[in-house]
Amino acid sequence: MSYQQYRPSSFNMLPLVIKNLLIINGLLFLATWVFRNQFQLDLVDTLGLHYFSSDLFQPYQLVTYMFMHGSLEHIFFNMFALWMFGNVLENLWGPKRFLIFYMVTGIGAALIYMGYEAFHFYQVQQSVDAFLANPVPEEYYALVKKHFGVYLEIPQNQLQIDTFYASWNDHLDNSAIYIQQAMNDIKQFTSFQADNPVVGASGSVFGVLLAFGMLFPNTLLYIYFLIPIKAKYFVIIYGALELYLGIANNPGDNVAHFAHLGGMLFGFILIKIWTKKRNHFY
Repeated sequence: MSYQQYRPSSFNMLPLVIKNLLIINGLLFLATWVFRNQFQLDLVDTLGLHYFSSDLFQPYQLVTYMFMHGSLEHIFFNMFALWMFGNVLENLWGPKRFLIFYMVTGIGAALIYMGYEAFHFYQVQQSVDAFLANPVPEEYYALVKKHFGVYLEIPQNQLQIDTFYASWNDHLDNSAIYIQQAMNDIKQFTSFQADNPVVGASGSVFGVLLAFGMLFPNTLLYIYFLIPIKAKYFVIIYGALELYLGIANNPGDNVAHFAHLGGMLFGFILIKIWTKKRNHFY
């Protein structure tokens, strides 16, 4: 039995949409660096996706976030995957359908991420209620560690929390003052989390990866260019890993795993709709 072996074609054979997506993402990454260093203006704050409750949120960010990236490594791997898997899909579907797929999965990823964040902030409120029922230093520290890992990644913020925790333990007779300060801190952390932008084409890229696995399930991919695996198994394993990491919600993990899953979900739905329409037409 023989299997297809997928080897992407040359960059000289780029289809129209892929080529323009690479150019736009590259230009915006360069512009972000220039504006940040030359004009002290962070385009990520303007074009990155903020949570609905943030003062920085704008509806257009549901689209613009997918063209922004946080680091050279981030943009390189996203664009490499887009070229590698999107190239064959655009050649199969044509530029119009591929662009629709790319945009729908990207926006869908943003909406799923927003839904997850809404659930997260609901959990925060539940933890706050539990803290107020038993307002002791240990409960406060556990709440912050559980829900605000992104904030604590900044060393001075971690030091601030540790200092406050130690001081509270040394002055338990003045707990009322510390409880009020704890509530002020929690409001600040919640605002920080809502203002923390999501950027990257990963939602669309995961949608593209899902589509490739569905349309070319038995094609062999090579992990690290050495280990062969069928595309369908690669997609299943990758999706399961993203789900596990999203549910685990490790404090130091600042990857938007549910955005990745959202891209895959919307990609799956769109392909199923297109397949049904095609079969009905014939």
